Amino acid sequence: MKSEVVLSAEYTPAEDEPFMNARQREYFRRKLLDWKASLLAESKETVTGMQNSTRNIPDLADRASEETDRALELRTRDRQRKLVAKIDSALRRLEDGSYGYCEETGEPISLKRLDARPIATLSLEAQERHERKERVYRDD
Repeated sequence: MKSEVVLSAEYTPAEDEPFMNARQREYFRRKLLDWKASLLAESKETVTGMQNSTRNIPDLADRASEETDRALELRTRDRQRKLVAKIDSALRRLEDGSYGYCEETGEPISLKRLDARPIATLSLEAQERHERKERVYRDD
């Protein structure tokens, strides 16, 4: 049985405490869950808005403009759906103890990077190497 970790509202992970201790894991768990809830709420608003805004627009330019807006909104929601999957993956890594460690090197990912991008799976150095390699192959 897990014991409940108490965090103050002002808590932020610090470099001088043990990496991925119970408080840090709880901090990131809450951050990920809050982010996921926010994305799902926005998605629900989009669906509701699209259901309520189905109307017949006689002017072709106005209709095209509305269709473009809808397509953009749907693309945004698709990106957010993929983001929710990454958040779920990060939550699973929190449970299995692998969260916060680089998938490539096994080294800890900096707390600043995790705070800015809680779904990060690579350390900053590994991410930069990955992006450089991607750029080289893309230029070919």
